[in-house]
Amino acid sequence: MTVNEINVLVLAYLGDTIYENYVRKYLIGENISKVDTLQKEAVKYVSAKAQASFLQQMIDNNYLIEEEINVVKRARNYKTTSHPKNCDIITYKCATGLEALIGYLDLSNKKERIDEIMSFILK
Repeated sequence: MTVNEINVLVLAYLGDTIYENYVRKYLIGENISKVDTLQKEAVKYVSAKAQASFLQQMIDNNYLIEEEINVVKRARNYKTTSHPKNCDIITYKCATGLEALIGYLDLSNKKERIDEIMSFILK
């Protein structure tokens, strides 16, 4: 099975953990030592609304290549009707697109590109 054959929700499942790990390491590197403060700061990056916003910024700045945009679109357009109560379905699908992209890049062994994308987000 190639990475393009993997269900985009599975890619997002993986991407979510990688994304959150980057955010946590970044915040710890900012010398935040209280767990409740870390959690509050992390939400600014890991909420669906924040992820959708970062994705839109990358799209607006032509930061993603065609291959990456295709992964995002596959995930964003995946048929699903469920979403968290704290955001609308469109926001949730965009956030899923970003997570799927991170998972896709990881399974494609493109760690350097993940670093670049996360640097864009965490700038």
